[in-house]
Amino acid sequence: MSAELDHRLEREAGGHAVLALRGVSRVHGSGATAVHALRAVDLRVEAGELIAVMGPSGSGKSTLLSLAGGLATPTEGDVIVEDMSLDGLDPRSLAELRRRAVGYVFQDFNLISTLTAAENVALPRELDGVRPARAREEAIAALEELGVADLADRFPDDMSGGQQQRVAIARAVIGDRRLMLADEPTGALDSDTGETVLRLLRRRVDAGAAAVLVTHEARAAAWADRILFLRDGHAVDEAVAPVAESLLRPTS
Repeated sequence: MSAELDHRLEREAGGHAVLALRGVSRVHGSGATAVHALRAVDLRVEAGELIAVMGPSGSGKSTLLSLAGGLATPTEGDVIVEDMSLDGLDPRSLAELRRRAVGYVFQDFNLISTLTAAENVALPRELDGVRPARAREEAIAALEELGVADLADRFPDDMSGGQQQRVAIARAVIGDRRLMLADEPTGALDSDTGETVLRLLRRRVDAGAAAVLVTHEARAAAWADRILFLRDGHAVDEAVAPVAESLLRPTS
């Protein structure tokens, strides 16, 4: 059976895989000093699905996100986003795919210090050709969802770590992002604000996006549909994580 036919039958058997990792490995260095950050990991994330990735420090969680978002290339295996293999894409095409389809919440925020919160959030939309006025409207709406619309005209250096984190999350969810990758998105937040972020992420997934959430918090993982456990670069286990429905739906 050809790989193309196999992929088609796989999709027909389930939903639409927004992200697929097939036998993905990542090795840093070579010889005796080689570090195997990820070892032959398979992962399929469908539209409407939130996957939590857990494991001890150094297990490969952040490496998996970097590969899934095209920020690093696998030593072996293939990464497929929206039916497009990232292998062999030229830098411009890869950057366009990331900007159009992927929302990435970095652990260190990666906000541009010379842009205001609204400008940081609106930037991906403006790069997609959206008029600046419209992009700002969308940015304000995203900031409002996270309770930080009042920060729209402030610069990152004038915000707390938690505020910067929420601005970074607003930038990740603005527009029609089909794949969201979040690296410890609630790490700098108090429990109430963290729940707001997880509720927003879950809402986008339920609307048809796919998401991968790296977390060490069981409470955050409880919002996922499945949990993938990594250890020493291996996918060692997978479990169904019942979504916290009581938290997602208001009581009547």
